[in-house]
Amino acid sequence: MDLLIVVQLLDSMLRLSAPLLFACLAGLYSERAGIFDIGLEGKMLASAFFSAAFAASTGSVWIGMCAGLTASVLLALVHGVASITFRGNQLISGVAINFLASGLTALVGQNWFKLGGRTPSLAGDARFLPVELPFASAVADVPVLGPIYSELLSGHTVLVYVGLLAVPATWWILFRTRFGLRLRAVGENPEAVDTGGISVARLRYQATLICGLLCGLGGAYLATGMAAGFIKDMTAGKGFMALAALIFAKWRPGYALYACLLFGLLEAIAIRYQSIEIQGVGTVPVQFMQALPYILTIIILAGFVGKAIPPRAGGEPYVKEL
Repeated sequence: MDLLIVVQLLDSMLRLSAPLLFACLAGLYSERAGIFDIGLEGKMLASAFFSAAFAASTGSVWIGMCAGLTASVLLALVHGVASITFRGNQLISGVAINFLASGLTALVGQNWFKLGGRTPSLAGDARFLPVELPFASAVADVPVLGPIYSELLSGHTVLVYVGLLAVPATWWILFRTRFGLRLRAVGENPEAVDTGGISVARLRYQATLICGLLCGLGGAYLATGMAAGFIKDMTAGKGFMALAALIFAKWRPGYALYACLLFGLLEAIAIRYQSIEIQGVGTVPVQFMQALPYILTIIILAGFVGKAIPPRAGGEPYVKEL
């Protein structure tokens, strides 16, 4: 395998891992605060639809992204109200959000655009365009380092770079700020936080809103950066893969990046090598290659994660003692 093929695979890995990374970091904030959220998929899907819909209608990708962020945050608030205020079952609330987003995007999309739930194709200012890093063209012919810089690192949309920068930012917020300390504490021992005079509900709502914003960025990238429009159920399980990456990373930002890059690489390999011939066996079915990332995700979680201990107060509503 020559350098060009490796660079192309790694380039695809970065593009495909970006939505996983946003969703994984979203789940990290939420679960560190004690709120389990399997509705990441639904929030990403809603954001993808409204980002593409408003971008297509206005011709501005930034207006579209704001619409997608708003949709995702509203669904995050629904989850917060159900699980924090009314102390409902967090898993059921997340499942309900996934079903709501799947049905709502298809119904509204058909009503608005009459394209079977799709949005019109995006072009020009209605979608995020690749960003060329400084001197990328000038160093393109330099052996080894040139292709790595000009092909692998350069040429991605702005949201890919935002996602990569969000990892150290998340580490700093969680482990170097007072807010992060309190957020982690409320996921481990909310009684102690409450005893210190800090509102458990407020902290959990803040984590839920951050989760909504990050899911919104992931969904907006899917529809207006990686693709050129919305199609029905385009998240295709990425929210659940992000949850798997979060468990694989054991709720740590740096490991979350590695896990998402690994899953992105598996997806890139599956897309590139859809027609593999094995001597004596024949051609590997395309369907198997398409399912390969999900199969390997299950294998990785079952055999290589080890003991992953979630936040102690995760999934449990907090009831203040009188």
